[in-house]
Amino acid sequence: MKSIRIIWADDEIDLLKPHIIFLEEKGFMVDTVYNGTDAVEKCKSNKYDIIFLDENMPGLTGIETLEKIREFDNNTPTVLITKSEEENIMDKAIGSKISDYLIKPVNPNQIFLTVKKHVQNRQIISDKRVTDYQAEFGKIGLLINQANTFNDWVDIYKKLAYWELELDENTDQGMKEVLVMQYNEANSQFARFIKNNYIGWFE
Repeated sequence: MKSIRIIWADDEIDLLKPHIIFLEEKGFMVDTVYNGTDAVEKCKSNKYDIIFLDENMPGLTGIETLEKIREFDNNTPTVLITKSEEENIMDKAIGSKISDYLIKPVNPNQIFLTVKKHVQNRQIISDKRVTDYQAEFGKIGLLINQANTFNDWVDIYKKLAYWELELDENTDQGMKEVLVMQYNEANSQFARFIKNNYIGWFE
């Protein structure tokens, strides 16, 4: 499994060095920045598995940083770290599609468990989807070869559309290519079905 990449933005990031070392010892790759602007630029040029944002930073606040990141990235789990539990801050965070929030002071284990919760759980779900599609692949192939009515084809494309949604952007690229190949096979066989039955339908 690839190393999990983390970016952590906090104007006091130097004080969090023990947390960073702890995460690196767990095998995570951690990039750190001191402000929201740098966090946005880093997120534009790198693919991260999770983003940690301090809410109270000079310049862009954590929520303002999150809003700018969401302009080009709606999927990466993002965790707001704040000293305040004020309702208006939480409302803004939820409105900006925050994944979670932590109240300062945080300890290394909190950060570690948050990564496990939001990144590795997603990977487990993604892996299960791949396994489930692999189990269905042969069945769908058989349906494609045996389809002889229009309703058969409706069922086939419903299944393919379902797996296209399930195998989202977090799934291994190779498996998505397999799905594309199965789509192409279905399209080819469906075109043959139309050709063979077109005149008969008019009669």
